[in-house]
Amino acid sequence: MKRRDALGVLGGSALGAASLGGLALSFPRGQTGELVHSRVRPPRPFRVPLPIPAVARPVRTDATTDFFEIVQRETDQEILPGVRTPVLTYDGTFPGPTLVTRSGRRAVVTHRNDLPVPVAVHLHGGHTPADSDGYPTDLVEPGGRRDYTYPMRQRAATLWYHDHRMDFTGPQVYRGLAGFHLVTDDEQDALGLPSGERDIPLMITDRSFDEDGSFSYPANHHGAGVNDAHMEGVLGDVVLLNGAPWPVLEVAATRYRLRLLNASSARRYRLGLDPARTPLVQIASDGGLLERPIEHSTVLLTPGERCEVVVDFGAVGPGAELTLRNSLGSGRTADVMRFRVTGRASDDSRIPQRLSRIEPLSADRAVRTRTWAFRRAATGEHPGWLLDGRPFDPERIDADVRLGEIEVWRFTSDLYHPVHVHLDPFQVLSRRNQGAGPHDKGWKDTVDLAPNESVDVAVRFADYPGRYLLHCHNLEHEDMAMMAAFRTS
Repeated sequence: MKRRDALGVLGGSALGAASLGGLALSFPRGQTGELVHSRVRPPRPFRVPLPIPAVARPVRTDATTDFFEIVQRETDQEILPGVRTPVLTYDGTFPGPTLVTRSGRRAVVTHRNDLPVPVAVHLHGGHTPADSDGYPTDLVEPGGRRDYTYPMRQRAATLWYHDHRMDFTGPQVYRGLAGFHLVTDDEQDALGLPSGERDIPLMITDRSFDEDGSFSYPANHHGAGVNDAHMEGVLGDVVLLNGAPWPVLEVAATRYRLRLLNASSARRYRLGLDPARTPLVQIASDGGLLERPIEHSTVLLTPGERCEVVVDFGAVGPGAELTLRNSLGSGRTADVMRFRVTGRASDDSRIPQRLSRIEPLSADRAVRTRTWAFRRAATGEHPGWLLDGRPFDPERIDADVRLGEIEVWRFTSDLYHPVHVHLDPFQVLSRRNQGAGPHDKGWKDTVDLAPNESVDVAVRFADYPGRYLLHCHNLEHEDMAMMAAFRTS
């Protein structure tokens, strides 16, 4: 029996031992995945400046719409100092350029594919018509182009765009196809939150590297997806922030807004500042502003999730250094980045005690409850990742949902599964029937599902009929068929 064939239901040990038929495996604590070891010497941490992705400019505008053009192409990029890495990119950079759009103002993004492989583009968190959602079989072939239309009928939020090609999402995102998309609106602008150079997008990824500097992704060279030994998930041993290894950012002794995005394939992070007396004040989640700020000592981010926090570096003063650490990591992956406070500056930003109003989606108003089971099980000769006991079929509809109706969706799990729902965000109602967790507030589109856990969420889809996806955002699980299609009408 292959090692992966022994994987079953997760036990309760600190290392996450999984057992089946008396056999046991160990994963890194808090993870479902296998570590890939780099074959090139990593740099010393906190030496590389944090890069900030460039903001894309519209190629033209009219009274209602901003038009953007992005070319997908392969380039060499210096990610590790002194080493060139071949990267699949949006407009020649990893991460890709940041798109900034306005709520209520339409955006049309034209993607041209100059890569040697097909692609599909998904706006993660976007309230998007079905033909622009990046369904995994809606491919842009090499040499082709496609217009993605985003009406932006949604509130301000931190979104991101990434490849969504069926069976190849993991390797293509791992090799660079990801970027930020920030939505703004009047409500957010009026709050007085840190802005401009003190509004920092932070894309967190983990990668491993081969001796020649290329990304080391254990692809299945006989077909789609990942190889057998890493089908639980790919964990890298180098932590990148905006494409830089363990970078450092010089900050003034003022408040900063940090837009945290976990764009890793499988790794979960529990992030906190060291020294720990500096809190992370959460102001927003996947779907935008919370009703009220929440103070955390650490925040948990599963793949696909976003969390916006405000950090007051004025509380520590000039000369201080604060390190963002990951308590779910070990060795090099326990460090993320460092902030170096350089001097004092004026600061007119604030954190209002009331940020927004969120309409509650009550379970009492739900017309039905659906259960979605995320499990590992055999699929023919090999084990796979199944949703409701079936592998993904892009032609099959697994649920028909009426627009405007509230439903309760119950997610159940065997191991760690970050569950992502397309089209509209949801609200977390309960975990194990005991209320929502500390990181479940506000509008979510991705939720952390722990081993042997059930999570109830309230969903309501609006505006757009068509096919959409529900899937695990562990990209290896997704590529191994842990997806389902639902249809809105």
